[in-house]
Amino acid sequence: MDDVENSPCGRLRRAVVTDADAIGRLVDAAYGHYVARIGRLPAPMAADHAAAVADHEVWVVDEAGAIVAVLELIPRSGHLFVENVAVRPDRQARGLGRRLLDFAEAEARRHGVPEIRLETNERFTENLAIYRRRGYVEVGRRPRAGTDVLELAKALELDPERQAGGTSLRPDQLTNLVHPGDANDPVDR
Repeated sequence: MDDVENSPCGRLRRAVVTDADAIGRLVDAAYGHYVARIGRLPAPMAADHAAAVADHEVWVVDEAGAIVAVLELIPRSGHLFVENVAVRPDRQARGLGRRLLDFAEAEARRHGVPEIRLETNERFTENLAIYRRRGYVEVGRRPRAGTDVLELAKALELDPERQAGGTSLRPDQLTNLVHPGDANDPVDR
């Protein structure tokens, strides 16, 4: 599943490694205004986007060859983790973020996991409001460099044949899992 759909908002497709620089520029533009608010770079701005494309499910919205939005998903035990969702500032408030979150939830259902999770900084209030309106609830929080990182989760309704035990995750996705808060977790929102 490399090319999902076309719409007036662009084409949703699987990212390739040559997209990494464009993804980095998009992420910097989308998160840049948060630097002053939290006093440091948000984690997505420091991420290795080429490694993410190679190691995770990274999707982009492509408008005539320009990447205008990105979604990074990581299958984990019992849930699908949204590592990053970002929309270029000049394309925000047009439904792209909602479209990406809808797609992430559909992917979680396709994988047969009953929950989707993500993290956001407590000071990213506009994003937090969006997630709460979509049914995400806070399930954890941890301090990070003077702010709190919130872990949010949303329970998903699944077809009974797709639930626990009937997961379609590949075996390599179930080994060496890192959960938010683990010592090896590089997340720094």
